[in-house]
Amino acid sequence: MRTLRPLASLIILLSALLLAALLSVAVGAVFIPPTAVVRIFLRMPGDWPQSFETILVSIRLPHMVLIGLTGAALSGSGAAYQGLFRNPLADPYLIGAASGAGLGAIFAMALREQGWLPALVSVPIAAFAGSLVTVGVVYALAYRRSQASSVPLILAGVAVSAFATSLTSFLMLRSQGELHRAVAWLMGGAVQGGWEPVWAAGPFILAGLAALLFTGHALNVLQFGEEQAAQLGLPVNRAKIIVVLAASLTTAAAVAFSGIIGFLGLTVPHLLRLGVGADYRRLLPLSMLGGAVALLFADLLARLVIAPQELPVGIITSLVGGPFFIWLMRHAQKE
Repeated sequence: MRTLRPLASLIILLSALLLAALLSVAVGAVFIPPTAVVRIFLRMPGDWPQSFETILVSIRLPHMVLIGLTGAALSGSGAAYQGLFRNPLADPYLIGAASGAGLGAIFAMALREQGWLPALVSVPIAAFAGSLVTVGVVYALAYRRSQASSVPLILAGVAVSAFATSLTSFLMLRSQGELHRAVAWLMGGAVQGGWEPVWAAGPFILAGLAALLFTGHALNVLQFGEEQAAQLGLPVNRAKIIVVLAASLTTAAAVAFSGIIGFLGLTVPHLLRLGVGADYRRLLPLSMLGGAVALLFADLLARLVIAPQELPVGIITSLVGGPFFIWLMRHAQKE
């Protein structure tokens, strides 16, 4: 299959990201014309209502930033997990990273409800710890002869995810309040508004994504197998630890404030791999951009399907991502 040039792919994704961001802040219960959006951001004079500026700056802009960061985090970490485990089915949702992060986040929310954890930053930290624990358990269960085998990896991921989800449900049932918020959060809904969740999750996501960008060469070498990679001079254990920590950090921070969103880290890297090839030095940054674009458009669709009500974006990604991934599997078999 003929691949696109990296520069052309980058230009296409950046253009799509700009369009998605513009539509994200313009469309809602109160429609704001895109021209007015641009003029407001450029601080140009106009005759729009004063409420437009409040809606843009205080509500829609932070929501758009959080959704974009979440999409970049899930897709970038999904590409990294696939490269690390050399398994196209390894993504944050399937190998348990997202479920573990969800368990950690719900646990932190329960403690905050009791007044024991007042700081908002405790949620992403607890989610990070939960994500690391589940990924470590899954990898340990699937580890055979210096590598994690594909089938045991998926089976272990499903089992550990189910266990973490059960504990999450138990904590939700024990919660005296916030049950509706927790349910919406589990379906992939960014239920917290304003800039506070952006300031809390943003540094963790950006730090994790920045670390992942430097792992492209190591992931390329790991595709030859761990023994061959070591013979080529790659410090295998250190590279694996860096990838797991960075991918788990981005996943945990995203899940902590945007909920569990499935299939994004699975389908976006697949689609881009078909278009630009399997060089992780290109695939990682393009997956981050592609994830942000895909989740912003999914969020836009979630607002419009049953407007004026808004669906959790996780429902949209599952409805679209499930059939799309089946198509990708059939297409790969034909190739």
